Amino acid sequence: MSIHYDAYEIVIGLEVHAQLLTQTKLFCGDSAAFGGEPNTHVSPVTLGHPGVLPRLNKKAVEFAVRMGLACHSEIERDNYFARKNYFYPDLPKGYQVSQHTTPICKGGSVKIRTRDGEKNVQLNRIHLEEDAGKSLHEIDANYTCVDYNRAGVPLIEIVTEPDMHSGEEAYAYLTELRKILRYLEVCDGNMEEGSMRCDANISVRLKGDRVLGTKVEVKNLNSIRNVKKAIEYEAKRLIDLVDKGLPVEQQTRSFDATDGSTFALRSKEEANDYRYFADPDLPPFHITDAFLQQVRDRLPALPDELAAKYMSSLKLPEYDARVLCDDKDTVDYFERLIAETVHYKAAANWLLGPVRSWSNEKGIPLSAFPVKPSALAQLIGMVEEAQLSFSIASSRIFAMLIQEPSREPLEIARSQNLLQTSDTGEVAAWVEQALARMPDKVSEYKKGKKGLIGLFVGEVKKLSKGKADPRLTSQLLLEKLDG
Repeated sequence: MSIHYDAYEIVIGLEVHAQLLTQTKLFCGDSAAFGGEPNTHVSPVTLGHPGVLPRLNKKAVEFAVRMGLACHSEIERDNYFARKNYFYPDLPKGYQVSQHTTPICKGGSVKIRTRDGEKNVQLNRIHLEEDAGKSLHEIDANYTCVDYNRAGVPLIEIVTEPDMHSGEEAYAYLTELRKILRYLEVCDGNMEEGSMRCDANISVRLKGDRVLGTKVEVKNLNSIRNVKKAIEYEAKRLIDLVDKGLPVEQQTRSFDATDGSTFALRSKEEANDYRYFADPDLPPFHITDAFLQQVRDRLPALPDELAAKYMSSLKLPEYDARVLCDDKDTVDYFERLIAETVHYKAAANWLLGPVRSWSNEKGIPLSAFPVKPSALAQLIGMVEEAQLSFSIASSRIFAMLIQEPSREPLEIARSQNLLQTSDTGEVAAWVEQALARMPDKVSEYKKGKKGLIGLFVGEVKKLSKGKADPRLTSQLLLEKLDG
């Protein structure tokens, strides 16, 4: 008997851990930088030596509040930290310091867009906690090695409600969440380096049921694509079990990227297994009105707000505006570029065309793009004013600017004899030559094959080596052919 997958609803909640871009750890002055030789970013505080006392990193609190405000969360004014007790070899203290009953940010939402339209994914909480170290199993055949460099690095954990119903929604949510983290400059969102990690809670139920099914948690997914794949695999596995009347065990599972499957790690711990209690070494902290206002005043424009501005003020199409806002480096460059030119649509076309192609081909972020916005603006102006064809500008002068960013586009065009001519006599001579070379095509055109005009324009372009103004070329060709 076949399984009717469409009869079931998938219910998904995501927990995202985002490492904060502070210079030091959450409760001490040890470096929070990624990398470094193992166990070099440590001190007695990180290692949990007896008698040491933690001290809260104010910048981490600011970053958490910044994220909460961007996600429309309620900011908890009176906060404290709790000890979350469980044994992992990469937690030297034997417990993790986290927030339990008072998350710093309550509720909120993140807007996503899928093929089904817009939706606000509801958040349960955003709370602060410290990261654990890292166990390394491949260095020694007989022992697990532990690197404590990451232990104590500040995290925010962003927890959704069970509010998503497909791998596509989860993919859209994580993409938008990473974008917000990067815009706010609170986390670099690099899942490959582990600075953003995701756990997915998945259950299934018959459509129309209100009671949630038994959930499984898939841990430590290291790419947005893998989150989507893990959800889709696990949802099918759960539906197969439920449809056959078999029990679903509440488990923690992992994802195997080689074949797209999940496998069991352990039975799921309950919250009471962690034995939370208030940390006696950390005093409660209060967020004042002045601090909250200061953070609010420093919030940058976020993608939705910027896209709306580009559509209304710059008259960009929605597609252009949203794609520009997908990446903060692109927005930063675009903002500097439109300060130098009024050709806003052309500026967007250049960034989404030649500039992005260069960035993708080289694997270099736009923050390292060598051409100054003023130089690119000049090049755009030369194309818009018919001094250069887009083809010549993008294939030749653009490449030279990347190699020699200190040069000016106009100077390069003159030195290479690439400037277009709008001299009527000169262009008319090339038109005459082009038509003389193709008398049969001229005859076909005059018999009604008007589409041949493109062939004649191309021939003039070839004869002039791209220097003939295409608008003047088309005008003279039509006068000659239709006159």
